[in-house]
Amino acid sequence: MKLTLKIWRQKNASDKGGFATYPVDHVSKDMSFLEMLDVLNEELTEKGEDPVHFDHDCREGICGMCSLYINGKPHGPQQTTTCQLHMRSFNDGDTVVIEPWRAKAFPVVKDLVVDRAAFDRIIQAGGYVNVNTGGVPDANEIPIPKTIADLAMDAAQCIGCGACVAACKNASAMLFTSAKVSQLALLPQGQVERKTRAEKMVAQMDAEGFGACTNTGACEAECPKGISITNIARMNREYFSAVVSSENV
Repeated sequence: MKLTLKIWRQKNASDKGGFATYPVDHVSKDMSFLEMLDVLNEELTEKGEDPVHFDHDCREGICGMCSLYINGKPHGPQQTTTCQLHMRSFNDGDTVVIEPWRAKAFPVVKDLVVDRAAFDRIIQAGGYVNVNTGGVPDANEIPIPKTIADLAMDAAQCIGCGACVAACKNASAMLFTSAKVSQLALLPQGQVERKTRAEKMVAQMDAEGFGACTNTGACEAECPKGISITNIARMNREYFSAVVSSENV
């Protein structure tokens, strides 16, 4: 399979950057998208050219490191992570446009690599629990209804890849932040900081420069883990509850 790749190349955050065109040949449909980029980089290296820089780690759809905007969609045409996207999703002769996540809060490091440390700082603001765990507790010591446990587990599926931000025309991080708030707010272990968690995490999200929610649902539609926007509604309730509580103190 022959493809034409139009890839965003940018030396650093201050560089203007631009698209470079690369023809690739002998692409197997069984290759993953990242394997195809590996082949391209081998060819560039053999020619003495700078390879295309892109994020990756586990390549199993778990870590959230891969972050490519492919043909106008986060992670490409399938609702999965870039590393789990295979070349069978494309046709011989296709032109594939590859860009980094586009968001003020995700500055480009080089080429397709962006700095997503903003997500880490949102977690640091309140995405934790303060409990003296001691020894390992019995799994059934704290009864949790299955429906609640399932909702918490669904929220915890978020891998922090940033596809929700890339999909949103306002570059909002509401889906990511709400998933991290929800996975703790729903469980007994998360009650200690519940009144301040959402308030602190939303404040940090705003400070990082993410935009406001558009209510269009693009984030859920593109999320490779299917995180629901009902988490955003839950976070809004948690936030307003915290604000009202602080005003009444």
